Parts: sequence; structure tokens; C-alpha cells
Amino acid sequence: MRRSVLAAAAAGLVAVAGAAPAATLRWASDTELSSLDPYARQETFLLSFDSNIYEPLVRRDRGLRLEPALALSWTQTSPTVWRFVLRQGVKFHDGTPFSADDVLFSFDRVRDESSNLKGAVAAVAEVRKIDDFTVDFVTSAPDPILPGELANWDIMSRVWCEMHDAAHPADLAKGEESYATNHANGTGPFMPVERVGDTRMVLERNPRWWDRPEHDLDKVEYRRIANPSARVAALLSGEVDMIYPVPPQEVERIASARGYRIVQGPELRTIFLSFDQSRPELLESDVKGRNPFKDKRVRQAFYLAIDEEAIAEKVMRGQARPAGLMVAPGVNGYAAELDRRFPYDPAAARKLLAEAGYPDGFATGMDCPSDRYVNDEQICRTVVAMLAKIGVKAKLLAQPRAKFFAKVLAPDFDTSFYMLGWTPVTYDASNMLVSLAHTRDTTTFAGSFNVGGYSNPDLDALIDAIQVETDQAKRTEMIRKALAILRDDFAFIPLHQQTLLWAVKDNVQVALQADNRFQLRYVTVK
Repeated sequence: MRRSVLAAAAAGLVAVAGAAPAATLRWASDTELSSLDPYARQETFLLSFDSNIYEPLVRRDRGLRLEPALALSWTQTSPTVWRFVLRQGVKFHDGTPFSADDVLFSFDRVRDESSNLKGAVAAVAEVRKIDDFTVDFVTSAPDPILPGELANWDIMSRVWCEMHDAAHPADLAKGEESYATNHANGTGPFMPVERVGDTRMVLERNPRWWDRPEHDLDKVEYRRIANPSARVAALLSGEVDMIYPVPPQEVERIASARGYRIVQGPELRTIFLSFDQSRPELLESDVKGRNPFKDKRVRQAFYLAIDEEAIAEKVMRGQARPAGLMVAPGVNGYAAELDRRFPYDPAAARKLLAEAGYPDGFATGMDCPSDRYVNDEQICRTVVAMLAKIGVKAKLLAQPRAKFFAKVLAPDFDTSFYMLGWTPVTYDASNMLVSLAHTRDTTTFAGSFNVGGYSNPDLDALIDAIQVETDQAKRTEMIRKALAILRDDFAFIPLHQQTLLWAVKDNVQVALQADNRFQLRYVTVK
């Protein structure tokens, strides 16, 4: 097993620590730490983990409200210019001072061809250095929510990256690695000091951190325990102090155990299914010469054949909220009046398939992660069984997340029918619309995660208009119109928002946030 020691601190770092050792947190999840590079993959767990090491210009507090981080303030000096005043006196873990040069470098790096976070700066045409601690973000058009878009973009050290030949992010989809894949040098509250393969990581408190700590941690140990039962056993045996996610079927067992408790709340992420709607012929089907998913009737038939209420009740053990929209309550632009699922109706689904020319159904591949979302593989197996009742033979390929994402997010989006989940990182519906529903555009990075290649020119025009609309009432109405178009076109099949389920020892206090980010800066162990 590969083992590496990460000594990012400069000489004399321990001497400035000041305080005696406080507490250690040992926690486990189901995810491998495939990269420490914050631009390697737009995936919630990795972004969350890396954000304890790296920091953005603007971050979110316990209530998901925007607050200053590496930027002290921001103002819109013209319709297309946002000025950010940077925090002075901040140092990276290796002691290098933070300045505007790191922001400009990070902007170029995040737009690299291999970066998975290009969408975070999609609206930005240029970043200008005004002085060492002032930068202007110039947008290609007015962008009323730019600070929120930047909250997902962590800043890296120009000196460190160039010193270690990591000026460009490695492409995980191609199996590439760089120094930044296995090492890190941020400005955040914790520093990596030991890594064992992709399954174990040790962090230590950053005594030079610019902010006032709310945590009491000196050391954090992360373990990957992929098997849900083994993860629960590790908690209840005392091996770890916290786990997430908790399998819904284990909630009662943990809650009834002395010294432990369940922490739960709603999540902003929507779990959904979608289709390849771009190729003239599907990659994985017995239908030749045409693509069934280009026909709205086929997409609607799939939707009507899936009994989401049963999935939420039986597979998810009631720990899911059936969804009629691609955004959840709490996301700006959410429209409750549209958040109604079309009724489960397999008879109508069979009729629609017949009308579309598939009276006996057809075969298709189906891609699903086996360890990314709560009970993801079980959900997909249930969907396969439901589709079989209308004559559709879905051949399920369930894989660990690394292989799954490498397949469906490959340059050619190698899938015919797939499951994904999406949390709007700006907490605004436009993020979902731009990322998932807009026609793919390699110039603006719109549609970067439009795996199925859905394309609707009228919707594109509406999304583009939403991006630059500064009248909030008008903008909200436009978002709702766009959501209605997606709903009526059956471009996606929203399934549910899963309930966040964490489990901790009674002496551990955490901040459960609806974006499912685990912020160590809010953890205390008494």
C-alpha cells in the first residue's frame, strides 16, 4: 500500500503553535481520497475534504450564508466588474505569503483543460491585478451572483505549484497524477501530515490560520470504510467518533445505542436519472439506426414506469423526499407549485412506448454508482425491475464512484442511461440549469455536466438571459419558466432529495449543513 508523509509546514511551525494539544477526531466515510487537488473533480466529498485544507475568496457560514474568507470584501464597480479586496497577512501552510498573484494563477489553473471546476469561473472573462491585495473580476456579461459562484473555488499557491511542476491539474479521468494529487499546501485550518494510499489521511491544526478557531481539534484522522455495515461497526466499537453516510436501515440501531446519536436534516442535492439524447444511435442498446431517447414519449414512459414513492418508502426507509423538480426547497428559484411528480402509471408508460414504435420495449445500458449516494445501487436495481414491467431491459452496470465517473464523465460521455446527483453549489437554480441543462459549450463551459447531451435552443436562450438579469423578481420568474420547460420535456427524471444522516458519539458536536459539506472548523470533541 502506497504511503506518503506530507510535511508542508515550514521550519519552526510547531514553536508558534502556542496551545497545548486539544482533541482528536477520528471519522469515516465511504469515499476514497482520490486527489488532494481542489480542481481535480467536482464531487461534494472531495471538495468538502479539500476545503478544510484550501480556502476560497468567499465561503459559507453555518447557515450557508456568504461571508469573507481570503477576500475581506467585494463590490460591483460596474455591471461587469466585481472588485475583491484581499485579506493581508495570510500565509500558506509552507509559510509563503498569500497575494493577488495567487488569485491570478489559480484563475488560469482552474480554467485549464484538465480542470473539473471550470464552471466555477465560467462567467469570468478576465481577472486583473490592481495591487497586491486588490483584484477585479471582469465578467463577459453582468453576473448578479458571482460571489456565490466563487465560493466553491479554492485558491492555490503559485510559488508552490510552480516549484513542484503542478501548474496544471492532473486529469483524473485519464488516470493522471501530479504533485498536487498527493500533497497539499493551502491556507485553511488544517494541514495534511500523513496519507496512506486513498484510504487514510491525517490532518493537523494549522497554528498560523488567520481566522479565530471555533473548533478544538489538534488532529483529525480520516478512514475510508466503504462497507456500510463495517462503518457502523467501527463507530459502535469505538474505533471512530463519527461516520457518514449512515445507511437508513441502521438509523434505529445507532440511535438506540448508548453514547451515540443520529444527526439528520434535509439535503439540497437532487438524485436523478437521465438519458443520452444526443447520439443518433445509443452506445448500449438493441435499437439500431436511431436513438429512442430523442423521443419525448420514451422519456415520459420511463418516468411514469418508476414508482418513486415506493423507492422512498422501501429502499430509502423513509429517509428521502420524492422530487418533482431538479432543485430542492432551499435553493433560490425553487417553485413549490411545480414540485409535483407525475403519477406512477405503468399502463400509460407502455402505451407511450407503443406510440413511439417500441410496443415490446427495448434494451439499454444503465450506469450507476455503487458507493456515491445513499443506497444508490439498490435504487438502480429497483428501477431496472420497474422498467422490466413495461418491456424495457436495462442492463445495469454499477461501479465504485471512481470508475463510474470516469465512464460517464469521459470526454465522450460514455453512457446511455444513468444516475447522478446534483447540489447547486451557488444555492441558486441557475447553477443546475447552466451545468446540467444548457447545451454543451466548450467556450463558456456551459453544459459541462450535461452528460446526456440534452439540447433545447429556447431553453438555452432563457438560461443565458437568467445569467445576466439583475432584477431579482424578473429573474426568479425566468428560473421558474426554465424549470417548467425541463419538467414538461422530461429531460430528466428527478427522484428524490435524500435525508442527510450522520452519526456521532455524544461528546462530538458537528454542524450539519444542507450541502452535505463536513466543515472541520465547526467540530468540537468534549
